[in-house]
Amino acid sequence: MSEADERNRRWTLALGVEDGEEALSDGDRRMSAALTALYGDGEDDKKGRGGLGGSAPRVAKWLGDIREFFPAPVVQVVQKDAFERKGLRQMLLEPEFLATVEADVNLVADLVSLRGVMPEKTRETARAVIGKVVAELMERLERRTADAIRGALDRSKRTSRPRFADIDWPRTIHANLRHYQAAHRTVVPERLVGFRRHQRRIVDLDEVVLCVDQSGSMASSVVYASIFAAVMASLPVVATKLVCFDTAVVDLTDDLADPVEVLFGIQLGGGTDIDRAIAYCEGRIERPSKAHLILISDMYEGGNANSLVDRLARLTVMGVNVIVLLALTDSGRPSYDPQLSARVAALGVPVFACTPDQFPDMMATALRREDMHAWAADRDIKLIRSDG
Repeated sequence: MSEADERNRRWTLALGVEDGEEALSDGDRRMSAALTALYGDGEDDKKGRGGLGGSAPRVAKWLGDIREFFPAPVVQVVQKDAFERKGLRQMLLEPEFLATVEADVNLVADLVSLRGVMPEKTRETARAVIGKVVAELMERLERRTADAIRGALDRSKRTSRPRFADIDWPRTIHANLRHYQAAHRTVVPERLVGFRRHQRRIVDLDEVVLCVDQSGSMASSVVYASIFAAVMASLPVVATKLVCFDTAVVDLTDDLADPVEVLFGIQLGGGTDIDRAIAYCEGRIERPSKAHLILISDMYEGGNANSLVDRLARLTVMGVNVIVLLALTDSGRPSYDPQLSARVAALGVPVFACTPDQFPDMMATALRREDMHAWAADRDIKLIRSDG
């Protein structure tokens, strides 16, 4: 195809020009029809050329075409537009439709919010979709999280017989540079350098309490927080609890072995009573000097804001390491209550948002009780300033 033909093809696809469609291949015409169905002006629907219609099979075919022609990130954008422009959210109740959707965190949040009205046949499909997303996220985040927060490593002591996960690779490579194999362009280590692991009793473990706002605006943050809680609960070096709340409080700690079950235990939507949730968490903290309370909320308080600030102040005085995450999302850009956030920041509590990729390192910094303000500043993460 000449450069001019390719240019005409692209313009025809972009503008949906009917006069040029005879020059398109069958695949291009299907791509054009799929996009016109969503982004057309409505006239095409009347002519029978486009439209997503109201049946699950038709929408499923449309989604299949979209997935064939575009990469997953583009598919997710188009799906989101379809939900908003064409009112397709109700189609998530159809298993035929659900099985064709490109799954991501936002879709998981939608499914969790709709599960109460799902027919039983759809609920099993939804569980399978959620399980797939959770498995992908666990694969992406689990190793980094485990490596970052492995608090049972005594990094002040070294050993020449470390476990694989405890090898200090920079020092190992440096110690074995004389064994560099030019032919293979690699170092063959004769001596491993690693961290000595020491046993810790349950009473010595750091406590981590993830207190997560499950109001509708925090949907993606809830999904990520639940997965991180499940990862940390699998590590024998910290004692992890997961508490979710709106105006009620739900303790999901006992379900952390099954992240999908945790997500099905979440009630997205409703009001917000942060003070009540923090009061519950306060009662669950056993050793304040070893406790880390991570409040994940946009700080739009429907309860008693003054009581909340007083309660957080008391926890910090008791020695609890309190951190407020305004969002735990891929964008890391929160929408939040600036007044209440500033009041909490005035207590010396770090208040900011972070991405899932930043969370493991943030959690490791918290467990070491290092300066969280400095950690955030080093990564150009905007910290909420106090109102004083």
